[in-house]
Amino acid sequence: MLKIRLQRVGRKHEPSFRLVLTDSKNSTKSGRFKEILGVYDPRKSTGKTDSLNTERIKYWLSQGANPTDTIHNLLVKRGVIRAKKIDVSAMSKKVPTVKEDVTMKPAAEKEPV
Repeated sequence: MLKIRLQRVGRKHEPSFRLVLTDSKNSTKSGRFKEILGVYDPRKSTGKTDSLNTERIKYWLSQGANPTDTIHNLLVKRGVIRAKKIDVSAMSKKVPTVKEDVTMKPAAEKEPV
């Protein structure tokens, strides 16, 4: 399955990202991708420095490529697709843990043989 995801290319403490089309089985740091679809710099929030190849992004979306949640929100923000944003905060994905009531049971006494 094809995914549109971010690939970090910036220096230390200076993040910048490529939008790449890759197979979902490839890890994000493997460096393998089929096509570069744009560039995203989160430190410059105006969006004027970002270059997204909207024609190719729309083409791959029509061919069945799935964007990650962050990419989906970026495309909605830039007006490439019309949809609602997806909540990607870490708190929304956490499943509440249910603590089991574990009480100390006394050790079984040994019976004489």
